[in-house]
Amino acid sequence: MALYAPGMRVLIRDAEWVIRRVDPTSDGGLQLTCHGISELVREHEALFLTKLEQRIEVLDPTKTTLVADTSPAFQNALLYIESLLRRRAVNDENIHIAHQGAMDVVDYQLDPALQALRQPRQRILIADAVGLGKTLEAGILVSELIHRGRGKRLLVLTQKSMLTQFQKEFWNRFSIPLTRLDSVGLQRVRNRIPSNHNPFYYYDKSIISTDTLKQDSEYRVYLEQAYWDIIIIDECHNVADRGSGSQRTRLARLLATRSDTLILLSATPHDGRAKSFASLMNMLDPTAISDDENYVKDDFSSKGLVIRRFKKDIQHQVTGSFKERKVFKAQHEAGWQEENAYDALLAIAFSRGGEASNPRQTALLRVTLQKALFSSPAACIQSTQERIKRLQRDYPGKAAAEAEIGGLRELLAALASITP
Repeated sequence: MALYAPGMRVLIRDAEWVIRRVDPTSDGGLQLTCHGISELVREHEALFLTKLEQRIEVLDPTKTTLVADTSPAFQNALLYIESLLRRRAVNDENIHIAHQGAMDVVDYQLDPALQALRQPRQRILIADAVGLGKTLEAGILVSELIHRGRGKRLLVLTQKSMLTQFQKEFWNRFSIPLTRLDSVGLQRVRNRIPSNHNPFYYYDKSIISTDTLKQDSEYRVYLEQAYWDIIIIDECHNVADRGSGSQRTRLARLLATRSDTLILLSATPHDGRAKSFASLMNMLDPTAISDDENYVKDDFSSKGLVIRRFKKDIQHQVTGSFKERKVFKAQHEAGWQEENAYDALLAIAFSRGGEASNPRQTALLRVTLQKALFSSPAACIQSTQERIKRLQRDYPGKAAAEAEIGGLRELLAALASITP
């Protein structure tokens, strides 16, 4: 039997690999854990069984053919050496490439990355105030981890309304491509791959809505079998444990175990309840807080899990960048058209379930239309039309519903008379 050892280069199935690990198998052969080198398999991992492979050729380094570089001023050799230098893994705590992103570098933006890089595993809650650039700070840390070879697979969870903005920020500033997925996209991936394959391995870097992944019956088995280098949870206060055991909380707890690096982002991580904030800390480090109902800041502050700054804390670094907010109160008397519309709204006899009801039971409906009216006549018109459609669909012929529809139509007529 041929001898194999980690570090050897082998030719298997017309592709070049480097052996990372050699393990014996029960049939007397060997299992080779290999890392791809040639173009088609580069950066891919594969397992090969020596008993099953027809041909495994060990590449002898003594037979390497040296070829002279005939390019002007040895440009090809210099470019090759430069590419190797750029691909080398660094293990220090310094910022190497993130400051080269498309941004105006300010020292405070580098602090979360520097704090995380000092830890054995980069797990951190970035809780800076609104407007300080938490997405930017997360991108700096991710860029540094990718440069260190620890960011090949990346998963970002955020709210549906923030998917596009987060995706653009990472691409425009750091050239990190995120594939946007939803339930339809995941189903499309599942249709393309064999049924026993995991759809979360199809794309290395993806961004998904939290509400899409929280469905246990759909994705939990796949998530339990997938692993990422980095997971980012944006607006993480939405996944904190508030005692109800929500689907979002269960999802976050599961994902906290499926990556080496976990980055949580939130401007409001603490809702005033000790248990809620402790759940976020324990996602980062299960040993961070032993008693989630009784703890103080000193119990976890020394572990480097949290960084939180306000504008006043970094004002000296960004003089003139943050303008003070000035509030001006403007008063304007309502015209007769607005008064008529408001009177028409107050005169509506709202129904409940198609039947007449106590005004207290329908107060929410009235308040909803009042808020829409105070927002704009157009918003109130849309809300009123939706209410009419719902009553006509669900309670046709009901006297109380017909009476409410009549009042709503009078409101529509009054709203139509309001001019800019």
